[in-house]
Amino acid sequence: MKQKERRIYLIKELLFERPEYAGMEIPSDEQGQKNLLRSLFNIRMPRAVSKDFLNVQDDYLQEETRRKGITDIAELAPVQEGIYLWKGDITTLKCDAIVNAANAQMLGCFCPCHGCIDNAIHTFSGIQLRLACAEIMKKQGYEEFTGNAKITPAYNLPCKYVLHTVGPIVNGAVTKKDEDLLASCYRSCMELAEKNGAQSIAFCCISTGEFHFPNHKAAEIAVRTVKEYKAQTGSSMEVIFNVFKELDYDIYRELLGTD
Repeated sequence: MKQKERRIYLIKELLFERPEYAGMEIPSDEQGQKNLLRSLFNIRMPRAVSKDFLNVQDDYLQEETRRKGITDIAELAPVQEGIYLWKGDITTLKCDAIVNAANAQMLGCFCPCHGCIDNAIHTFSGIQLRLACAEIMKKQGYEEFTGNAKITPAYNLPCKYVLHTVGPIVNGAVTKKDEDLLASCYRSCMELAEKNGAQSIAFCCISTGEFHFPNHKAAEIAVRTVKEYKAQTGSSMEVIFNVFKELDYDIYRELLGTD
């Protein structure tokens, strides 16, 4: 199958699962098809699917990521010993583990084509990720606590693992509790990553998007917590601070002394 054929196949299979979408016309243009497919991935509840579907999906998603371009941690230069700063799409980063800013349900973002990192990671990892998260949460029996983390395979992403952590939601002024919970996200992820043998981890800017944690304060906590953890534990794990916005890139450059 060519990439367009895979995309059309996946769209038709996902539409077939939703009788309310019977008769929906598939867009003729490539971007319209991509948006529809992503939307169908996003709204799909965790449920089993055929091996044929997964095989086509996996080939499609891996090719999409390949076309975007994969960045290997081995290609990056550290800004400090064991610490990296990289601006780009975390779903294209090849390292041992990447961090997802999740919500308490831990099932990914259900809003079609939403711009959050949770949406992107679940979209390009594939539907297996939501299934894995659903199984974890079913066994747990309650929503994830803020500051904790869970680990899953990364499926179709170039990394090995995804660490899902729930950051604090800020309403108004940042409190000491907010700061402590955000620091706990970073510690929990590093502990869980090392427990699973990861030698490198990439952090997104946890809580700074939809959860409204001020960017500069969040970055200060991130850098301080990572350095404290490495100093206290003697960890040699390589840490990438991954940013997507120029604002965050400038903040981390200042904090890490790369100006």
